[in-house]
Amino acid sequence: MCTPVDATNNLADHRRRSIRLSGYDYRQAGAYFITVCTHNRMPLFGEIPEDEIILNDAGRIVWECWEAIPNHYPHAELDTFIVMPNHIHGIIFLTDTIHVGAGLKPAPTPTGTKRHPLSEIVRALKTFSARRINEHRGTAGVPVWQRNYYEHVIRNESAINDIRHYIVHNPAKWADDPDNPRNIQKLR
Repeated sequence: MCTPVDATNNLADHRRRSIRLSGYDYRQAGAYFITVCTHNRMPLFGEIPEDEIILNDAGRIVWECWEAIPNHYPHAELDTFIVMPNHIHGIIFLTDTIHVGAGLKPAPTPTGTKRHPLSEIVRALKTFSARRINEHRGTAGVPVWQRNYYEHVIRNESAINDIRHYIVHNPAKWADDPDNPRNIQKLR
């Protein structure tokens, strides 16, 4: 729950706190679970009539931008992903190798190759998808995504399997999601 801000307090005390792990290098190889919500949790990407997402054009654009990540970030490998009406969930692996083509073995990372942090990859996904969605809708500059995103460093095989299960079965939980517009209407 949000608490009111005392106007007499120093504004520096009310800066947005980072939700990232302090001191953690998000460039390093590993598995990362991300969640990104739409601006004001608006259901922009489709609907879930019966436990299965039906993407609209904006949802398909987000899916295509997700699939394009490895084309721009060769250290990124994609795993389980879902577009929900008002958010996305996905697993991204940052690797120590780059894939150079179909059927070829991964090559070791060349010395001097720039490794982008997870934040850069998520920023690009948000930027490119928002630009394409706004072009499609004719709504230049309208926010599509929330300002930040949630991430979780996946530490073991058990955790990744649990997260994959969560992602795949997320549409079946939509009816009970507090951000589902039907549930918001019920609360009013």
